Amino acid sequence: MALTIYGIFASRAVRPLWTAEELGVPYTHVPTPYQGGATRTPEFLALNPNGHIPVLVDERPEGRVVVWESMACALYLARHHGRGDGQDLAPANPGEEAQALRWAFWAVTELEADALTVLMHRLGLPPERRDADKLAAAEKRLRVPLRVLEDQLGERAAQGHGYLAAARFTIADLCVACVANWARPSHELMHAFPRVHDWLQRCHARPAYQALKAASKARG
Repeated sequence: MALTIYGIFASRAVRPLWTAEELGVPYTHVPTPYQGGATRTPEFLALNPNGHIPVLVDERPEGRVVVWESMACALYLARHHGRGDGQDLAPANPGEEAQALRWAFWAVTELEADALTVLMHRLGLPPERRDADKLAAAEKRLRVPLRVLEDQLGERAAQGHGYLAAARFTIADLCVACVANWARPSHELMHAFPRVHDWLQRCHARPAYQALKAASKARG
C-alpha cells in the first residue's frame, strides 16, 4: 500500500498530515500550495475537481481510494490506518467514533468561519487590510461555541480525562484543535476560555505536530 497527501502545512491539509504523523503511517507528501495555480492543473483536477487541497490518495490492494475535504481525510486515516486498540488516536469503539464524527462536523459548522476571520484579521492579512469590526463580530460569535467546548473540557476534567473523547488524545481532539487553533491569536478569547487555551497548547505541543511544523519550516 502507498499513501500520498497533497497540500501544505499552512492550510487545512495540516489535518490529514498531522493525523498521518500521529499514526506513524508512511506517506508521501506532495507540497501543493493553494495559490499559484497548482490546484488547477489537469492532473490535480483529476484527483479533486473542486481544485482544493488537501487530497489523499490511498493505493490499496483492492484499488485506489481518493479522499478530499480535510476532515474526511483525517477521519478516513484514523478509521482505516489506525489500530483502534485504544492506544493511538483512532476510535476504539462506537462511542469514540461517534464523538469523533460529531466534533469534526461541529468544528466545521460552528467554529471554522469565525476562527478563520480572527486569524486573518489579527495575523494573516497586512495591517492595512485588517477590519476591526469584522474581527470584533467574529470574536463575539465565537464565545458561543467556545463556551460549549470549555464546558465539555470541564466535564471531561471532572471525570479525570484531559481530552474530548477519551482519556487519551484522539482524532476528535485533532479535528477540533486544528480549527480552534485559528482563534488562538485572540488573547481575549483565550483568557475567557482557559480550559480551551490549555487544551490547545497540549494538543499542539505533541511531538507529531511539532515534527510536522519543523519539517514545514525546513522546507521553507
